[in-house]
Amino acid sequence: MPLEITSSTEEPLTSACDTLVVGAFADDKSFSLSPSGTEVDAAMDKRLSAYLRSSGFKAAPGEVAVVPAFGALEAVSIAVAGLGPKENVAAAEVRRAAGASARRLSQRKVVASTLHEAGDGATGKAAAEGYLLGSYRFTKYKSEPHPSELETVKCLAADEQGVAKGAVYAAATLLARDLINEPPSSLWPDELARRAEHIASDEGLDCTIWDENDLAERGFGGLLTVGQGSARPPRLIQLRYTPSGAKNAKSKVCIIGKGVTFDSGGLSLKDAKNMEHMKTDMSGSAAVIGALSALARLAPSVEVIGIVAATENMPGPGAVKPGDVITHYGGVTSEVLNTDAEGRLILADALAFASRESPDAIVDVATLTGSILGALGRMCTGLFANNDDLANELQSAATSAGERMWRMPLFDDYASELDSPVADIKNIGSRYGGAILAALFLKKFVGEDVSWAHLDIAGTSMVETDTDESPRGGTGVATRTFLSWIEDLSK
Repeated sequence: MPLEITSSTEEPLTSACDTLVVGAFADDKSFSLSPSGTEVDAAMDKRLSAYLRSSGFKAAPGEVAVVPAFGALEAVSIAVAGLGPKENVAAAEVRRAAGASARRLSQRKVVASTLHEAGDGATGKAAAEGYLLGSYRFTKYKSEPHPSELETVKCLAADEQGVAKGAVYAAATLLARDLINEPPSSLWPDELARRAEHIASDEGLDCTIWDENDLAERGFGGLLTVGQGSARPPRLIQLRYTPSGAKNAKSKVCIIGKGVTFDSGGLSLKDAKNMEHMKTDMSGSAAVIGALSALARLAPSVEVIGIVAATENMPGPGAVKPGDVITHYGGVTSEVLNTDAEGRLILADALAFASRESPDAIVDVATLTGSILGALGRMCTGLFANNDDLANELQSAATSAGERMWRMPLFDDYASELDSPVADIKNIGSRYGGAILAALFLKKFVGEDVSWAHLDIAGTSMVETDTDESPRGGTGVATRTFLSWIEDLSK
């Protein structure tokens, strides 16, 4: 049963629930309670704060202490969630505290929350997101699933619109996570296309899917070539959101996702350890599909085109070979020197195709390079852009969404490393600056005068251990950034 998030006019002391969640701030000596926490503590004759002090509670971010209410209020128990130093508390801290609370309270059914009162900004939205993100479990293939029992979270005295919007943002992210976490035996290119088509039907989106014959007719050489080593042919998925009164749309943007549903590396075969998580190589496509799924409910006045290049990268009898030359959509040729640098080959087609739509901006998202992990680690997405305004918009949107993003350089003189003696460009350069070189490869296929950005999510697309906002597996990163950016464009 999906978790229901609601706003409520109930008061903390009289809200009937299994657990009431209040916030606490860290300070130099110990902690201080939020306004609702202070009210609850008074009703409990200071037993709440006394227990917390005796247990060594510090109100650190992600810390949650659960204390019986001793009949002093309608709630059976109190959960005190750490928010860190008070001066630092904003939406991100509230989101994390809500996520940690959802994980800690997974055996409760009804929770009332006052976390949104703890900071400035869109904290009602952040609280709703945090509870939904933290309660997520992917148990589809478990014979004994043990899902979270949490059924309802009531956000007390919260902005109703903020809570509702947070639920929409989180639902889109969870849809993306579900797609990422599917095993490759259950999600291949055609199946991803079918699921996108079903989502489009449910959410009022236009959907067009091109099979291998359509792609051959239109000259999508990169996507076809990468896919030819697999028994499962590639697909190009196009989703389109058109606002009501389309003539009055404030802008038109295109978001493109890499959809490699399994990446063996092709003939440049990965080793076993590096192949373990390669079902997540379609995380970019999941972010695009997830974001498009939410647009009808958010109703921005922006036309949005979502494109997913979906394929497997396998070493079958027809697999692309090092030394092969590809003719991409639009006529640019590339020399393949490493078949494990396949994501850029399929995105090249999609970027060239999207450029012909004459959008105001194109943003692609892809698990593209291991190099970005060396530069930024696992908690920050790499941003490359040919336009400063677009880069600033995306960074602002990422901050609002609680997703770290750092702009990386696009040094044009590095592009000489991609010069090929037999084609217009080759798909790899030297071992150094790999994320930059991959972005420069993509830039070659972007139309002249088109504002473009590339998000390298190779580090942020999954987590290998549980966090406050995500269990092990796909994170759905970039989904909420896209939604925040599109809504900002609509203002």
